[in-house]
Amino acid sequence: MILNLNKLIHIIRYKSIGETMRIIEEIIGKEVLDSSAIVIGKVKDVDVDFETKSLDSFILGKGGISEGLGLSKGETIVPYNMVKKIGDKILLKELMNENIVEEDE
Repeated sequence: MILNLNKLIHIIRYKSIGETMRIIEEIIGKEVLDSSAIVIGKVKDVDVDFETKSLDSFILGKGGISEGLGLSKGETIVPYNMVKKIGDKILLKELMNENIVEEDE
């Protein structure tokens, strides 16, 4: 499924919470690639502000067996404005390291 980014914002702003959650469930687990087609991680969660009805960012896990077992604590936060296209994978615009935040819990 390819999601038009404007359609995604429209769903979050004007559709029900249930429909928004269905779309979020489709996004979780997708691989995220930077502009060089290097895998950064997989979407672990989506940060949606339901008050302002905006999609703020994707929270990525590093992936792999260590994350599946809960051993990997690192997360990468990718602002939504860095997303170029959502399809089978999520493609980012040019990678700008200062806009990506890595967090260790």
